[in-house]
Amino acid sequence: MTKPFVIGIAGGSGSGKTYFLRSLYKYFDQDQLVIISQDDYYIPVGELTPEENKLYNFDLPRTIDNDKFQSDVEKLLHWESVLKKEYTFNNPNAIPRMLECRPAPIVVIEGLFIFHFAGINQILDMRIFIDAHEELALKRRLKRDQEERGYSHEDIMYKWENHVMPAYSEFLLPHKLKADIIIDNNEIEDIDFIGFKHAVEERLLKKNTP
Repeated sequence: MTKPFVIGIAGGSGSGKTYFLRSLYKYFDQDQLVIISQDDYYIPVGELTPEENKLYNFDLPRTIDNDKFQSDVEKLLHWESVLKKEYTFNNPNAIPRMLECRPAPIVVIEGLFIFHFAGINQILDMRIFIDAHEELALKRRLKRDQEERGYSHEDIMYKWENHVMPAYSEFLLPHKLKADIIIDNNEIEDIDFIGFKHAVEERLLKKNTP
């Protein structure tokens, strides 16, 4: 069968990737695309104390099991289903779900390091960079980590300044200008999802035209 069309979507913390990805299902049929997230491939580090969790840098490529990540991506490209356990970000109160990714004509790979990992980057047919103003991204990060993960303001700011922004500058920002589409996600209503869908369909048509 024809290799699926592969879209890579990356963006820094607080850029609004989660909203963008969820919205895709409103514009594409459920069986038309599958999303596989780098976040579900963090290498388990066991239970950490609050202080250990604060100091542990999750924003480095080595925290990801990239071999397993790429192996599962390859399965989808060969029209095989992938079954994996949801990563719960070391939240002891969260019960991980078993997630099934079923193959589809469009495979969406998302994550912070997908452009940095050469093996993943080279299989992408389209690269999307989700961008947002730093102040807004931090505001979103503060809201999420306080409400969903129970982190203190101090811990969030420590990670932002010492982990998040250095990793963004080193592993993601250098790829921004190489992206096929840069989406400014500062205001939800400004995202042209219809235009994005048309761009994907146009590229898909060209790919499948002899």
